[in-house]
Amino acid sequence: MPTVEVTDLKDGDFLLDVREDDEWRAGHAEGALHIPVSEFVARYGELTQAAPQDGPVHVICRSGGRSAQVTMYLVQQGVDAVNVDGGMQVWQSAGRPVVTDDGAPGFVL
Repeated sequence: MPTVEVTDLKDGDFLLDVREDDEWRAGHAEGALHIPVSEFVARYGELTQAAPQDGPVHVICRSGGRSAQVTMYLVQQGVDAVNVDGGMQVWQSAGRPVVTDDGAPGFVL
């Protein structure tokens, strides 16, 4: 499965967060698109409208398990997608910003 390390992500890379609503509200990467894994198939069209045409979709969850499932689904659909290894736990540990919807500092639930 295509995988990327948090430290290899650059500002402006397209990030898809597939965690559930309560996890997202606690804190997320600024600018990420949020589609919970439990709603992913029904909301797939939102991703196709928002995803870049010239770069990969970086899929993230809390630790990498749910995002791996979504990444495999996307790859099967012909989408250039990669799983973010270690998820938001590693994102936060690496000192990357975690924010709430209003821009305040957040945390990984």
